[in-house]
Amino acid sequence: MSTTVMRTETAPPVVHTAVMLWLSAVAFGAFEAVLMVGRLLYEGTPVLGLLPQAGFRLAVFAGAVFLALKLKDGANWARWTLAGTLGVLGTLSLVLGPIEWLIAGGSITEAMAGADAMAWVFAASRILHVLAVLGAVTLMFQPRANAYFRSA
Repeated sequence: MSTTVMRTETAPPVVHTAVMLWLSAVAFGAFEAVLMVGRLLYEGTPVLGLLPQAGFRLAVFAGAVFLALKLKDGANWARWTLAGTLGVLGTLSLVLGPIEWLIAGGSITEAMAGADAMAWVFAASRILHVLAVLGAVTLMFQPRANAYFRSA
């Protein structure tokens, strides 16, 4: 017989907000995935060719939601897992492409001038996605959050 200890303390506002930002980041990521899949299908990519990447993204989104809910419950391991995997590696995956493009001589001005509505929507979503992740990571390590996770 195993026993489960239930927390009586509710998450402080900084942790609750971090959870909401993680869930927002998942929503932005899912939205971006839908935009990318739609574009690739429009360009003629076979559906079967998209399945591995779509499956991977779905697994990442499900993992992020699971970890965010554990974060709310005070699981310090979830905080560190989110920070390391999605906070660091996930953010790098979102910004490395644009950084490499800029280093290779890409021009933001030219990209903006040639952008269609879909590009603007995608860019706005990506910016909000990155901001949500950075905000969530920052809030997860605020003093009130640290105290909450220490008390778990």
